[in-house]
Amino acid sequence: MAWNWSWLRAAGSAGARRERKTAAPGGFIAFHGQGEAHWTRRDYATLAREGFMRNPIVHRSVRLIAETASAVPWLLYDGAAELDDHPLLSLLERPNGQQAGATFLEGIYGHLLLSGNAYVEMIAAGNGAHELHLLRPDRVSVATDGTGWPVALDYREGGERRSVPLGLDDTGSGALHLGLFHPLDDHYGFPPLEAALMALDTHNAAGRWNKALLDNSARPSGALVYAPKDGGNLSDEQFDRLKAELEEGYSGATRAGRPLLLEGGLDWKAMGLTPKDMDFVEAKHSASRDIALAFGVPPMLLGIPGDNTYANYQEANRAFYRLTILPLVARTAKEFSAFLGQAFGRTLRLWYDADRIDGLNSDRDALWARIEAATFLTEDEKREAVGYRPRDLV
Repeated sequence: MAWNWSWLRAAGSAGARRERKTAAPGGFIAFHGQGEAHWTRRDYATLAREGFMRNPIVHRSVRLIAETASAVPWLLYDGAAELDDHPLLSLLERPNGQQAGATFLEGIYGHLLLSGNAYVEMIAAGNGAHELHLLRPDRVSVATDGTGWPVALDYREGGERRSVPLGLDDTGSGALHLGLFHPLDDHYGFPPLEAALMALDTHNAAGRWNKALLDNSARPSGALVYAPKDGGNLSDEQFDRLKAELEEGYSGATRAGRPLLLEGGLDWKAMGLTPKDMDFVEAKHSASRDIALAFGVPPMLLGIPGDNTYANYQEANRAFYRLTILPLVARTAKEFSAFLGQAFGRTLRLWYDADRIDGLNSDRDALWARIEAATFLTEDEKREAVGYRPRDLV
């Protein structure tokens, strides 16, 4: 397509009325300065939207941890005796009429990872029945007494507001607050995503920059320089018309490579990016690794290149279970034991069943091999060492 830019010739003709600008004659000069960085806000809604809902690394990390942790089977003990059938196990299997146990636990772990806090309300449904419900973190605030100790949760939804006591009251209803360690706050937890906020903004900004570059013909912009032989500048009308025709005819990926027809003293000056400027790809991978590090997910499990700390995928998966999943499940089991024990019996204890976790099969096989080779142990001692009761108690 060829443009008829004969109107530009009028700028250099003797009969044309010239409009002088205050800029120095001979062309255009563009200045580019480094602006101040803008960071994502630290509230739950913004972290959830900019992180989980818009960033693939955060989304996958949270889902990987929450789904894996919620699939870990739980055991219930009364003292040293394991219980196979108990109302507490039934409650955890079906916390409420809308959620199964795995979905409920996935919500708890997701809230902890994105907010640093998870709130569980238990409601007495009558006849000894109970239900467990999740409260969204951004709708909850911790209420304290005159001495600063937390005593209740204030829950707001729309125009409604109600108070839920922490712990269980005489009716068997109440709330549990789970929070990750926060060094500067007495009542609220610290979300892992907030520690990776700079990496999150860097990763998202790199994606937006790459998309904008593709929209702009998949190459950095250049400059049209107007330098007629007899000097002078374009009029405001000519400048606006030139800018509009460039945007309409040459921007966009579908117009990449279209030739420019220049006349009337116009010259195109391409502006390329140096290899250092193009290092945004490595910056994006570095930000991805920082995000995975904050969540405790080996980068190898997320497909992030450039990180081969572990010998193989199996080693990375085992480290993921040992360093991230099991500590999270263990602290949740202890909190639930203390909270639900108020209604079902204080001697009850919840724990996870490591023998039924597929990701730890190699560890279990190695343990059994070591115990089997210990000839100085009796059969009952070997059973106890791997977590089973002696035969006479089975």
